[in-house]
Amino acid sequence: MSQSSTLRHAAEHDRHLEAHLSAFNAAFAELGLRFRWDMQTLYSLAAIEGERARISAYIDVHHPHLLKAYSSEFLCEAILALKHARLPGDWLAGRVASQGTTRETPAMQAGWEGGWQDTGAGLPALSGA
Repeated sequence: MSQSSTLRHAAEHDRHLEAHLSAFNAAFAELGLRFRWDMQTLYSLAAIEGERARISAYIDVHHPHLLKAYSSEFLCEAILALKHARLPGDWLAGRVASQGTTRETPAMQAGWEGGWQDTGAGLPALSGA
């Protein structure tokens, strides 16, 4: 593969990930969930098969308090409905697995760390988010 082809592929890969990251974060904000994913979060979840399973695993580990009020299935469905409204299709793990990192970031360890704002979308926030 030529250098220009490699760079073009890397840029496409980055755009793909940024689009999914943006769609997930917009869904979280619309639901009033006060956490935000970054690229390292995507990389750490890439080993898990399927978007539902990734979201569920993240919530189980980092926001288990939400499971006192909502089922994991409900949360996953709500998040994915909004995420897919912005960007149809699943985020494919193979798109990030090549990055080779599974370490947690400070954002994953501490949950949401700022930058969240109400989107004004008129949707009710989840209680206890």
